[in-house]
Amino acid sequence: MATITDVSPLAPAQFPDLPVIAGVRFATAAAGVKYQGRTDVMLAMLDPGTVVAGTFTRSATRSASVLDCQEKILKTSSDAAAILVNSGNSNAFTGKNGFVAVQAIAAAVADVCGIAVNRVFTSSTGVIGEPLPHDRITACLSELHTQLDRAHIADAADAIMTTDTFPKGAHASATVSGKTITIAGIAKGSGMIAPDMATMLVYIFTDAKIEQAALQQLVAGYTDTTFNCITVDSDTSTSDSLIVAATGASNVDVSGNVDFESALHEVMMDLAHQVVRDGEGASKFVEINVTGAASDADAKIHAMSVANSPLVKTAIAGQDPNWGRVVMAIGKSGAAADRDRLSISFGDVEVAKDGWRSPGYSEEAAAAHMKEENIVISIDLGLGSGKSTVWTCDLTHGYISINADYRS
Repeated sequence: MATITDVSPLAPAQFPDLPVIAGVRFATAAAGVKYQGRTDVMLAMLDPGTVVAGTFTRSATRSASVLDCQEKILKTSSDAAAILVNSGNSNAFTGKNGFVAVQAIAAAVADVCGIAVNRVFTSSTGVIGEPLPHDRITACLSELHTQLDRAHIADAADAIMTTDTFPKGAHASATVSGKTITIAGIAKGSGMIAPDMATMLVYIFTDAKIEQAALQQLVAGYTDTTFNCITVDSDTSTSDSLIVAATGASNVDVSGNVDFESALHEVMMDLAHQVVRDGEGASKFVEINVTGAASDADAKIHAMSVANSPLVKTAIAGQDPNWGRVVMAIGKSGAAADRDRLSISFGDVEVAKDGWRSPGYSEEAAAAHMKEENIVISIDLGLGSGKSTVWTCDLTHGYISINADYRS
């Protein structure tokens, strides 16, 4: 686990005081999956009445845990359920061993918790290609079960970290039918971040009452405007999982309620931004706004091309307002663009307009913006009404150091 001196300069001042969510309890343990002297397993127990929704990586080499969850997630049961997460080993690219491990863990959780095996959702994160020592996890399940407590969500956020420098949490509430509905979530993610579903590992809990199909639709839709709009290094994980559990403990039906939907989106966006702020080696949080594209899809392609460009990201790390690299990234994206209609701004400073350096361009003003912690790059294609916003971070020597030594 990172020490305080390792914490990202973009981290929040402190972990939020997450509210208790009725209908869910948490416990953590140090199983020694990889890390020594720290917790690395989290169990979340969900009361009867809970519905579970989720989105997962579309990687062709996704892990056994992801495949198992994808098979279970669309079932409409509202029986008691459990989420078991381990860090340090992703149980990905481990062949038959991976499925054996998932089945063994799920069966053991079901037995200890007294629930159906198809209501056990597992996730693993960490090194790829190493067999998961699942016996270390199953050995601590009784301990986990006896320690379950509604107030231990912050401990759960700690236990799922790998190269993260800080635990990630977010919460929001909504008033529905005169009652307060509460949402709280935790996430892990720092590197191998270019989601193609949701992001890394994310777990969100609410006491709202909602049908599984309706929750699934919400989660899938909001994924595309939150977690699928972030990138750290353009690499999509084999293990990305987002699971949202609605316990129904409030007995308030939130179906179609705009305030609840807004609150859920707020939590998802907050967690997505925190993942970027913890990007490996990151020193800048970068928002890229693309407007005037031929379509929203084209705008997203352009935005991601800029966000994933090593040349753009290293220029940002060096505080260099090198807008030529943005021009390059737009040109190579494959989406429609016209050089002579292109305009670019860094913060409030217009650096390029109509395919040429802006007449009022000030290198000094642009450089001043690049020294800030939060960078905004705005791009207008001048072709249509398509728009997209994505978030990324800079690329520093720290990223290389972390990933060169990752398996050491």
